[in-house]
Amino acid sequence: MNKIGIILLAAGESKRMGSPKQLLDIDGKSLLRRTAEVALATECYPVVMVIGANKARIAPEIINLPLTVIDNPMWPEGMSSSVKMGMAGLYMTYKDVDAVIMLVCDQPYISVSLLERMIEMYEAKKPLIVACKYGDQVGVPALFDRRLFDELLSLTGDKGAKPVIMNHLDETHLLTFEAGSVDLDTPEDYEAFQKG
Repeated sequence: MNKIGIILLAAGESKRMGSPKQLLDIDGKSLLRRTAEVALATECYPVVMVIGANKARIAPEIINLPLTVIDNPMWPEGMSSSVKMGMAGLYMTYKDVDAVIMLVCDQPYISVSLLERMIEMYEAKKPLIVACKYGDQVGVPALFDRRLFDELLSLTGDKGAKPVIMNHLDETHLLTFEAGSVDLDTPEDYEAFQKG
């Protein structure tokens, strides 16, 4: 069995939402807590959460969960800084990981079964990457083999891990996750999601 960690990126300031989207209510739970509980319900270890902007408001949501929580003071530099901090947190908790799954906290349809399917695909084929496909997009959740850890650590700017996926598209296994196109970035997104 492979040792796979999860990094949950939740450091952004939610500028377009106007308030922390991590705290949006989804069926009585905050989006952040719901995503964290999905990650913790898998067999993955460790689960690392990167927080930054609005951390004082966000931290109480996860206070009693068995997570490694990393504060990213560099969050204004963009998502790549959170990827790097998450990787550092992963190493600090457990050095012997074979792969890592990157999650964001604004995709309300992430599920345990989706993450398990990604892990099964990785264990069966050992690709460099397992990424999700929705519409004509390829992106997160995405699993990265440890051979790409140095590349993840050298990311810059506000792109997150997407450039790494695009660099290795021919070695990426894609999993269809149409609901992945739903992300809650604006009040309109959230309103549409609630109407279902």
